[in-house]
Amino acid sequence: MAACRQSTLNLIQDLTDAEFYQQAHPDFSPVGWHLGHIGFAESLWLLEHLQRSPCPYPQYQQLFAADGLPKAQRQNLPTLSDLLAFITDVRDRTLAYLETAPLETQLRLWRWLLQHESQHAETATYLLALHRWQTPKAATTQEAVTVPLPVLKMPSTENMVRIAGGEFTMGADTLDALDNEQPVCLTQVDDFWLDQTPITVAAYAEFMAAGGYDNSQWWHPEGWIWRQRYEITQPLYWRCGDATEALPVCGVSWYEADAYACFMGKRLPSEVEWERAARWHPEQQVMQSMPWGNGAVNQQRGNFGGDRGDVTPVGQFPAGRSATGCDDLLGNVWEWTSTWFAGYPGFQAYPYKGYSQAYFDRAHRVLRGGSWATRPWVLRPTFRNWYQPHVQQVFAGFRCALEI
Repeated sequence: MAACRQSTLNLIQDLTDAEFYQQAHPDFSPVGWHLGHIGFAESLWLLEHLQRSPCPYPQYQQLFAADGLPKAQRQNLPTLSDLLAFITDVRDRTLAYLETAPLETQLRLWRWLLQHESQHAETATYLLALHRWQTPKAATTQEAVTVPLPVLKMPSTENMVRIAGGEFTMGADTLDALDNEQPVCLTQVDDFWLDQTPITVAAYAEFMAAGGYDNSQWWHPEGWIWRQRYEITQPLYWRCGDATEALPVCGVSWYEADAYACFMGKRLPSEVEWERAARWHPEQQVMQSMPWGNGAVNQQRGNFGGDRGDVTPVGQFPAGRSATGCDDLLGNVWEWTSTWFAGYPGFQAYPYKGYSQAYFDRAHRVLRGGSWATRPWVLRPTFRNWYQPHVQQVFAGFRCALEI
């Protein structure tokens, strides 16, 4: 908990007033709100719910509750120094309670709260990137295409790995597992091909140069409407040049990822396929807890935790390679899948209904794997992230799949 909090505090060093108070995007709350919400949730669940203490800061209940105010009304915040005093006092009370807390019956909620702070800290990292990102000039694409283009080439399995299908147990039943990862369920998948690495800037640039943003043939109908309405011509965090070609493309929406996959004659993997690739050991015929086996997360196995401050070239961490031969499955960029976010059979909400279940609406697609900013406490191949298909602000990329 101390390490997690220090990571959070590191984020807010040298904030400008605009970065602290103002929304970076209408769909997201300000950075300062996320800081206050972290303290509010810790007080709510550990002090009020478990310790049965009265709320120490009732003046913040509406402001920092997840369902308290619309996002646009969350910019009227206390000062940074006041919020730091608030979360510090809550933490002091929490640690005092920890001395006597019956962890044998409470540990799941403590572990959930650790991950909750980590998730909001990563969201704050997105927001700081939005405040600070200098959008380069829009990439030049061909003039609007007036007739459908033929498929440029047959799909190739170059730089793809073949993943053996079969029956396996999906999900997790550990104390860390969030409600949407549970319960474990028996699943079947066919053999498939999967890209060895996330799609790179160089590969995505070919799609852009071929007029990919100008041809509706490749796009989901709703995605094409979105692309035209907002005049989208490139990923949000787009960069190009020789030094960036090996980086994973970052800041793509599900619509863009899906369009690229169609352009290549491929598709996005389902989350079942993604988890199979991340956990299956073909020689031992078992599912592992991590792509590399059952060993702990460390900095030699991927780009995560925010230490490197950005994406890194794909394939740089052979120690993190999966037994199926895939690189960068954990860290670097979140990866879009084709799957709508929904509960597994037998799903039970925890610790409250709105945490996951409110998003089982067939309006959110599943992402897997984590990004360079993901804290190690939430980094695992069963973790499920979810966003609407138009969202570009997340540090998200993708890899493609192909039928055998």
